[in-house]
Amino acid sequence: MCWSAKADLVAGCGIAAVGAACVARARQARDLPLAALPLLLGAHQVVEAVVWRAGGGTGPATVAWAVIAFPLLAVWVPVGVLCVAPPYARRRLMVPLAAGLVTAAALSYNLATHFVTADIRGHTVGYVLDLSHPEVLVAGYLLATVGSLLLSGDRLLLMLGVLVAVGAVVCWALWQLEFVSTWCAFAAVCSLVLYGWVRRRPVSPGVSRAPVGR
Repeated sequence: MCWSAKADLVAGCGIAAVGAACVARARQARDLPLAALPLLLGAHQVVEAVVWRAGGGTGPATVAWAVIAFPLLAVWVPVGVLCVAPPYARRRLMVPLAAGLVTAAALSYNLATHFVTADIRGHTVGYVLDLSHPEVLVAGYLLATVGSLLLSGDRLLLMLGVLVAVGAVVCWALWQLEFVSTWCAFAAVCSLVLYGWVRRRPVSPGVSRAPVGR
């Protein structure tokens, strides 16, 4: 989330560009889900720009924003991390994956049976969805997304998990004050971290490189 339609659009296009670079640099097929995450985050920001322009409400852009933010990311992140995790970390990553699947199922049911509403509140957008047991769903969501990064067995992804956790707390506090939405800035930083992660990924066995200097 950003503080205006223009900021969301600019941030979304920039983050999506980083995502395209991540996908282009991916050296293994199993890296693609995580490498493509900035593309999804960028699209999310662009969708919110449409929400701003529409003045909030319950339109298709609001529903699309909620689908990406809630059930889709709850599954996308743990699946992406599991795909790239070293063998010794995969068993423990089944826990955040299971949490993500259950949380996504519950969130999908709520989205299918209730209206989600976007309210423009100064420099923030508030999304309202009637959830049963919201504390449990939030815990499951954080375990699926942040937890999978922290348990990934990869130092850079661990750093990304810490960054996401800190960013989520800061953004939530500012959003609660209805001061300004700043998640787009953290999303941009996270996308750059993912680009660095993609660049240092090893080449898949069996993939040859052209000889240098010949």
